[in-house]
Amino acid sequence: MAHVSVVSAAVKRLEGKVAIITGGASGIGAATARLFSEHGAHVVIADIQDDLGLSVCNELKSAVYVHCDVTKEEDVEKCVNVTVSKYGKLDIMLNNAGTCHELKDSIVDNITSEFERVISVNVVGPFLGTKHAARVMIPAKRGCIINTSSIAGCRGTGSPHAYVVSKHGLEGLTKNTAVELGQFGIRVNCVSPYLVATPMLKKYFNLDEEGVRKAYSNLKGSYLVPNDVAEAALFLAGDESNYVSGHSLLLDGGYTITNAGFSPNAGFSPGQSE
Repeated sequence: MAHVSVVSAAVKRLEGKVAIITGGASGIGAATARLFSEHGAHVVIADIQDDLGLSVCNELKSAVYVHCDVTKEEDVEKCVNVTVSKYGKLDIMLNNAGTCHELKDSIVDNITSEFERVISVNVVGPFLGTKHAARVMIPAKRGCIINTSSIAGCRGTGSPHAYVVSKHGLEGLTKNTAVELGQFGIRVNCVSPYLVATPMLKKYFNLDEEGVRKAYSNLKGSYLVPNDVAEAALFLAGDESNYVSGHSLLLDGGYTITNAGFSPNAGFSPGQSE
């Protein structure tokens, strides 16, 4: 069924903008693709989940799908090239694809290849997305790059080590590229959510919607959904944040200030991409 926009033309905040969303076939990425499209953006969904990605594109009036493994530079470069060839520009790069993989909590039980896989998707992927987005944004003297991080990127948590390390690395990449690319009018930020009921999280922790709700103890009556993260990405992508760069926008309901530390036995990973 076609996706029907409820946003009036008068308030479309991304009218005529072109955006690539990696990991855009499901979860946070799909919610953001829908919201960006509602606000007038041309959206390119880059993912390895072909059927899901094509399904989202079929809902939207102005979206195309490109198969893209973010760990492969040739895929990322091709995705950017296809976008620029079709639309003539790239305004927004949302590096959203991510993984938690099947990691062990104890460092002594961690397998090096699994650790490296998470780093490859969660850090190398955004690095490649930023690199090739910057390649076309620098000559245009404008652009916006957004990375989907996590509250695991701003402190130690009870989450698997590779995931926490990857999100700390992503925060560093965000800040460092914001310093470099600001001279070209390019803003770089990240959005850092707590638990979001995405397919990845539900599968990893074997949680249903109610299980996710129970993970929240500090902001009763409210819990984070993919569209909340999409709204934050919309803010960072739009003109309302034209002087915001190098920033990590926390979406945690105050969790990080009401909990001095995360229990390693809590059984939850605070925040995730895709």
